[in-house]
Amino acid sequence: MEDELVAIDVHTHLAAPEAIGHMEAMGAYFKREVRGVPIEETVAMYRGMRIHAVLFGVDRETQGERYPGNDYVAELVGRYPETLTGFCSVDPWKGQLAVQEVRRSIEELGLRGVKLMPISQAFYVDDRRFDGLFEEIARLDVPVIIHVGHTGLGAGTPGGGGYRLDFGRPIPHLDELAARYPSMRIIAAHPGWPWHEELLSIMLHKTNVWMDLSGWSPRYIPQSVVRHADTLLQDRILFGTDYPLLTPERWLKDFEELPIRDSVRPKILRENAAKLLGIGGIE
Repeated sequence: MEDELVAIDVHTHLAAPEAIGHMEAMGAYFKREVRGVPIEETVAMYRGMRIHAVLFGVDRETQGERYPGNDYVAELVGRYPETLTGFCSVDPWKGQLAVQEVRRSIEELGLRGVKLMPISQAFYVDDRRFDGLFEEIARLDVPVIIHVGHTGLGAGTPGGGGYRLDFGRPIPHLDELAARYPSMRIIAAHPGWPWHEELLSIMLHKTNVWMDLSGWSPRYIPQSVVRHADTLLQDRILFGTDYPLLTPERWLKDFEELPIRDSVRPKILRENAAKLLGIGGIE
């Protein structure tokens, strides 16, 4: 079935009722009801659309939120390997335990990458205290998805719920990380608004950084991002939804209206991610 894939969604959150957590609270920001969806329903949707999905949660237990665990992600992926690829998540503030958990998740559980969310995990990716974690990710030679730019978490509330946006600024933080670990494959999650120009600059400068277009309906993606996706950065732009906050049906429908050349569309939708993640037989 993999050779028939239409797309690879590199940004899919745990949406099962027992795991959805904070995602439901973001519904108002995305102007839609966000509810828990049984994994069987999610898989049926992706399978019906011939889309492979990269699934993950976010471990922020030191910030007071329960994380279902990487074993849970691995169990779901194990049930539906033809539709799902799993990434682990670790809380950087757990120190050496986080390093050990990344190693276990990749080497023993068979997960294929790492997801970090600096804004909600309250850390700077270039903080030297977390070098051990990134050294292990680089050693394991797996990609890491790192949130950049604005977030719907706490948006529209006094004090933004206590979340600080500067944790997600590309320059200097992501830029320093990419320079420090040139062999590490970094996926910048989302176009990075309001710092999308910074992210584009990083990508033009450092070839170990990719961008996924998740969290935004394509009709709202900044035009400079669209231009670079169609030209200079066409080999490092990835389709992602931020499901369940955005559905693949809605995203793909809006993507049809973007001024992207027909020769580039398959790269964004499938080929770039297939090469990066080793999915679909493309290398």
